[in-house]
Amino acid sequence: MILRSALLFLLAGLLAGCVSSGNVDPMRTEQGRSEARDAYVQLGIGYLQQGEAGRAKTPLRKALELDPRSAGAHAALALVFQSEMENDLADQHYREALSSRNDARILNNYGSFLFEQKRYAEALERFTQASSDNLYPERARVFQNMGMAALQLGQKDKAETYFTRALRLDSRQPIALLELALMAYEEKQYVPSKRYYDSFSQLSEQNARSLLLGIRLAKVHEERDKAASLALQLKRLYPGTTEYQHFLSEQ
Repeated sequence: MILRSALLFLLAGLLAGCVSSGNVDPMRTEQGRSEARDAYVQLGIGYLQQGEAGRAKTPLRKALELDPRSAGAHAALALVFQSEMENDLADQHYREALSSRNDARILNNYGSFLFEQKRYAEALERFTQASSDNLYPERARVFQNMGMAALQLGQKDKAETYFTRALRLDSRQPIALLELALMAYEEKQYVPSKRYYDSFSQLSEQNARSLLLGIRLAKVHEERDKAASLALQLKRLYPGTTEYQHFLSEQ
């Protein structure tokens, strides 16, 4: 709320610059228009972050009126339309944003959008482009996303490489940890599987897949009390899942 009020105050100052007594209207200068554009984009993002996607459209539209090629405005509008399930419009604005600026954050967001649409090959391509930015602070998450896309494409070896790379960049990536734990278990590498699983458990809440894996690992390592505890959680939280049916069939 404080940030949004500050942005509104900035916009008011920028937009109130009528020509008088030798004062120059800041909206007639390139710097003034750029500052107003950026303030509109930040205001739109602020609305979006507060779950007010509809209200974000007005300042973002005004940003595009000032600069039709604004990558920030197009990227924010892509997120707005993505949240509203206007997928064609979201795709259009992601492409508009990338035509103006080849930005790792936009590429990663676009890849996530494509992944949601089950366009896995395209998603992997965008994630791969994003990963080339060595200075991008969320690069570990990009490699994690690459791993998930590769899994959907049936490229398990590549997925394992991407997940491992993600953990080298940031060891606190729960999705990568769980997927590597599952892969190791499938390969009967129970010690590294348990190591990955334990690290995952310290970072994330359990889900049906992780609980079933935990039960299986506990049985392998003869941890009966732990296996029983995880089994109760699986039954209580996820009774209608495929994982619970697998658990019952293994008894």
